[in-house]
Amino acid sequence: MEITILDGGMGQELLSRSSSRPTGLWSARFLMDAPDLVRSVHADYLAAGADVITTNSYVLHRDRLAPFGVEDQFETLHGVACRLAMEARDAHGSGLIAGSLGPNAGSYRPDLSLPEARAAEVFAEMARLQAPYVDLLLLETMSSIEQARGAVMGAQTAGLPVWLAVTVDDNDGTRLRSGEKISMLPELCKEMTLDTLLVNCSIPEAVTQAVTELTGCGLRIGAYANGFTRITDAFLDPGATVDVLQKRLDMDPETYAGFAADWISRGVGIVGGCCEVGPAHIALMAKQLKPGLNIQT
Repeated sequence: MEITILDGGMGQELLSRSSSRPTGLWSARFLMDAPDLVRSVHADYLAAGADVITTNSYVLHRDRLAPFGVEDQFETLHGVACRLAMEARDAHGSGLIAGSLGPNAGSYRPDLSLPEARAAEVFAEMARLQAPYVDLLLLETMSSIEQARGAVMGAQTAGLPVWLAVTVDDNDGTRLRSGEKISMLPELCKEMTLDTLLVNCSIPEAVTQAVTELTGCGLRIGAYANGFTRITDAFLDPGATVDVLQKRLDMDPETYAGFAADWISRGVGIVGGCCEVGPAHIALMAKQLKPGLNIQT
């Protein structure tokens, strides 16, 4: 089976390279204040062996920009995020670009999901802005069936391949953050004519539970976990920033590569990393999975 290697996290990697404290704008702030840093992160993931890099557009929703007075930059920021990824890819000479479309309102909050019809409108607008620049659209960190369906409905209007990535309960990887069983997802994908389903932004142990449930369902399955100890209740509060989350100290590249190898043994065909998983993690995975690749670290 051919393995596709995704990049790792963007927002936390940007923060680790900056002296700035996190804000509610998270990774979007760097599109305005430090675009060269964003480009360099993309470049480092490509050099590390990633086959696919993801645009720094996860939080570029109107409702997430508006509280900071920058909703008027909505279209501009989508363009900047896409062009920075293109510039890094073109300089590297190869690689695909996935347009990141994160959840509205906030991550891990399925209770704040828009109704499906309204969500479809919101995601269609973002997909339209990104479509001229990217090879596929990646719906990230979807927390419920309804949230996923609305996002897919909108993203599919752009006419590009759509990959759906869902986040699962850190304490029970067989369930979405909404409490719904992930065993419901293959039927949703069949309904929406999707062929690629990923699990993201959950602890690796929960991701292992999830992919064990999903592999063998006829879809291409992917996995990219985060490096947090868990998503805390404090992070779900309005206005919370990532500094309330704790980075795991036991998630070095060797340990993370071990999880990835296990996922592949269970039938996963796409592996990468999410928050707190950086270029060194991706480089080691790439060395192990594609020994002939010229990896730069």
